[in-house]
Amino acid sequence: MSVDRILLTNDDGVDAAGLRALYDALATEYAVTVVAPAEDQSSVGRLLSADIAVDDHELGYAVDGTPVDCVVAGLDELVPDADLVVAGCNEGANLGAYTLGRSGTVSAAVEAAFFDAPAVATSMYVPGGDDWWKREFEAEDFSHAVRATRFLVDEAVEAGVFDRADYLNVNAPIADADRAPLRVTTPSTWYGMRAERNGDGRIGFSDPIWGRMNDGDVPDPVGTDRRAVVDGEVSVSPLSVPHAAEADAGLEELVDAYETAVRS
Repeated sequence: MSVDRILLTNDDGVDAAGLRALYDALATEYAVTVVAPAEDQSSVGRLLSADIAVDDHELGYAVDGTPVDCVVAGLDELVPDADLVVAGCNEGANLGAYTLGRSGTVSAAVEAAFFDAPAVATSMYVPGGDDWWKREFEAEDFSHAVRATRFLVDEAVEAGVFDRADYLNVNAPIADADRAPLRVTTPSTWYGMRAERNGDGRIGFSDPIWGRMNDGDVPDPVGTDRRAVVDGEVSVSPLSVPHAAEADAGLEELVDAYETAVRS
């Protein structure tokens, strides 16, 4: 197949700088239609609405819903001739296996896979403290992410990448260096979420990995997504849709035991 028309979405909202940066880079060669949330829908995972309001936008459509809403509405109604879905560029990284199901950006790519549409989810790592998300971004900040995404859109389909992978999860460092080489990675399996009761009847959550990333102290070997980004590389993980069934997994014996227990 060839790529002519692209459905572009995100979870930061239709007017986010990262989406516009990708749109400007892709629209020079492809017919790009944006179907993106009207407002920020970060970390909503694969949440699907019952129905959505859709408004015209200068780049396509603004949807009163989630990234998954955008992909379903886009591929089945608004842009049914799309050859490929691009989600991003997200302001903030989506690194590690445990983050993938939470991410609206990645979930958009996963949803596209169920439509048999190849997809690229692109995110940008922003180092900083707890208030890094308050930073105002310019198009130039996304340069590494945009360059890698455009290259993958141009080359990956013809190279047969999507014959073996359902979608690509791309994470790039913010563009504070001249170049960032591309590295094929797997998602890190390190998990360190913490919960702490704070004394007023609530429990707070924290993830210490982001502080460790700021210090360059990550527990991940070369070849993992997080290590690549910390090392100034663009991580690209070729992934398949989740919940692959394992043959039997030893359950057949339990099925027999269940039947025996029910009869007794």
